[in-house]
Amino acid sequence: MTSPGRTERLVLPGVLTAEQAARTVAGILATQREDGAIPWFRGHHLDPWDHTEAAMALDAAGEHERAEAAYHWLARHQNPDGSWYAAYADGDAAAPTDRGRETNFCAYIAVGVWHHFLSTGDETFLDHMWPAVYAAIEYVVELQQPGGEIGWKREDDGTPVNDALLTGSSSIYQALRCALALAEAREEPQPDWELAVGRLGHAIRSHPERFLDKARYSMDWYYPILGGALRGEAARNRIDADWEQFVVPGLGVRCVLPNPWVTGGESAELALALWAMGESERAVQILKWMQHLRAEDGMYWTGYVFDDDAIWPRELTSWTAGSLLLAVAALGGDEATTSVFGGERLPTGLDPDCCR
Repeated sequence: MTSPGRTERLVLPGVLTAEQAARTVAGILATQREDGAIPWFRGHHLDPWDHTEAAMALDAAGEHERAEAAYHWLARHQNPDGSWYAAYADGDAAAPTDRGRETNFCAYIAVGVWHHFLSTGDETFLDHMWPAVYAAIEYVVELQQPGGEIGWKREDDGTPVNDALLTGSSSIYQALRCALALAEAREEPQPDWELAVGRLGHAIRSHPERFLDKARYSMDWYYPILGGALRGEAARNRIDADWEQFVVPGLGVRCVLPNPWVTGGESAELALALWAMGESERAVQILKWMQHLRAEDGMYWTGYVFDDDAIWPRELTSWTAGSLLLAVAALGGDEATTSVFGGERLPTGLDPDCCR
């Protein structure tokens, strides 16, 4: 059982006490399998992105051994082409339930491994995980399109789906920068990745037409900021333009318009994006509002339908709890978390204009 003493860094007045944080961390640990896999909840599926987000939350809480076990699970079960399947039943690597191989799911290992390395300074871990990170990023970069955006996935038979998602590509932008930081730490320059992240950032900032139109989804609204592609005035303008559409005062953030449904994951991620653009007060307010989703065991319900006053779906997800803990860690100044999501020390890639 995680003790409050290990979660003092996760105290945020009005959001979490040390004891509450400890219960949330314990909830994630209870969801994790002995082999390191972290499904959404026991009996549901694991996807590699949310598995990694939950592992990062464990590192933010000082549970480094269990976070490391989660990354070793990824390394053991990577496909030969560097990918992972989109879903595994209850985290069972022998039971994939969605054999698509989504690029943002695969790239996110770089964010988690960099976060763990910053949290622990463990060079042996870095040496062990580097081949998995390298293979995953190579898989992802192969699906970059001429305009810089990253194709969504490959089907099970290897057919590429070249349509690009803004949320996914924004997450990949962060992952590529973390991968470059890992390469720098190993003194193994990756100029092709530098070019890829420069082209991708340019597409995100300047060419919305290169992505599928998912403007109804709040993730498309804030992910260019959360992933680090937008900062400064551009970030503030983007947030302010759609704030009233997506934010429900007192409850949190809608998942998709016009549905009367606020979700914990989107609320916590928006808070993290707000922190990254220097809006800490608004970030804390969002986290305070989402506490109506907290359950007695310290985990968080996925969402709430406010027109019906109903928790829906009836599930307590490891990734919702993980996103909340990471937002609190950033606001509390946890160095590894602020470095990963603040991005000031991450490589930016090569300017694509120089290579035309």
